[in-house]
Amino acid sequence: MSSSRRTPHPNKSVTGTRRAVAAGFLLPALVLLGALVVYPIGYSVQRSFFDKSGDSFAGLANYVELFTDDTILTAVKNNAIWVVFAPAVATALGLIFAVLTERVRWGTAFKLVVFMPMAISMLAAGIIFRLVYEQDPDRGVANAVWVGVHDTFAESSVFPKARPLPVHPLKGSGEGGYVTKNPVRAGEPARLPLVGVPPAQMPEDARPAAEPAPRPGGITGTAWLDFTRGGGGKPNVVDAQELGLKGLRVEAVKDGKVVASTTAGADGSFSLPAAADGALLRLPESNFREQYNGVHWLGPSLVTPAVIGSYVWMWAGFAMVLIAAGLAAVPRELLEAARVDGANEWQVFRRVTVPLLAPVLAVVLVTLMINVLKVFDLVFIIAPGSAQDDANVLALQLYRSSFGTDADLGVGSAIAVLLLLLVIPVMAFNIRRMRREARR
Repeated sequence: MSSSRRTPHPNKSVTGTRRAVAAGFLLPALVLLGALVVYPIGYSVQRSFFDKSGDSFAGLANYVELFTDDTILTAVKNNAIWVVFAPAVATALGLIFAVLTERVRWGTAFKLVVFMPMAISMLAAGIIFRLVYEQDPDRGVANAVWVGVHDTFAESSVFPKARPLPVHPLKGSGEGGYVTKNPVRAGEPARLPLVGVPPAQMPEDARPAAEPAPRPGGITGTAWLDFTRGGGGKPNVVDAQELGLKGLRVEAVKDGKVVASTTAGADGSFSLPAAADGALLRLPESNFREQYNGVHWLGPSLVTPAVIGSYVWMWAGFAMVLIAAGLAAVPRELLEAARVDGANEWQVFRRVTVPLLAPVLAVVLVTLMINVLKVFDLVFIIAPGSAQDDANVLALQLYRSSFGTDADLGVGSAIAVLLLLLVIPVMAFNIRRMRREARR
């Protein structure tokens, strides 16, 4: 019995599906793709060649402005910093976390904590880090930690605003400190009155000022806050309600050399040896050094690294989870074989683990690079108005150029096209990598 080969129906595909049915299923997706992707891209490209009003053809003028306007050039420079550092740091931290937590019992809990910032919106993260970077150490966590570490090694003075009155027996020393107008003599009380310290900022253990008894051959005196709360009191006189300047350093100076020094007690009293007789008493500048107020995180020089730090805090968990998934698929036999051959843990990590994780690391890096090109929320929220030009990025400049007080949709569209052109090479690299992986 002979059989004839049946020819396919002209309206059917190789698999037998009618082309009309396939087109019907694809049509909604194609319409959405055209309306939400193709048309906006085409319109942005077209609009970028017109002027601010959109009525006159401007040619490449908008694109020329991208590379001649200082504000936009700053945004381009900052975007380059973002692309180079933010994905690399987030990926490196994710790799370190993934490798280290693989061997600890509480690794899952640690991964959960590190990944948790991903559940926070960019808006919320921006508000959090705006508070973290507050200049006031009493409000900003970053400066609270920084000031605490700084003051551990270089303690600041508790009397930064203290100063003498014109009627006091003190004058400026020219070095930020003060010196007595006349030499002190043994047996005569030395008085070192100051003002300018709010009573609430006095040391908690400061006691009412008292004049010590004269000491034969030596110098005794009192350093106190010459201010009576509620009024009253007399200048240059130790009154009952006035407090001693505890911790104030006093030096005896003869011929420009320090011959003796001491520190005032809780009641402001101090004593110096006989070598101080006839010397001038000096209150050195260290007594009045301003309190260290931390780092200006959101100033022009540090605002971009500060915002990048908040981004890394959010996305290091994302990198860690993807890398940990790739690490779980690494054959343990290869790692054990490397150890048997004499490789130490660093060599195993560098020569075996990292090369095997290269495809996963590439996915994370490419994803984060595309993500940082679009970063807007964090910069807009964290950077204060005075530093926003210094922290500017292309996505923020796109918003400012398109919807700001002096909107120019031609320049805004040119920035959008530039962002598209920057993303295309990264996407092309990712597509080539995925195709190469599929052929293996």
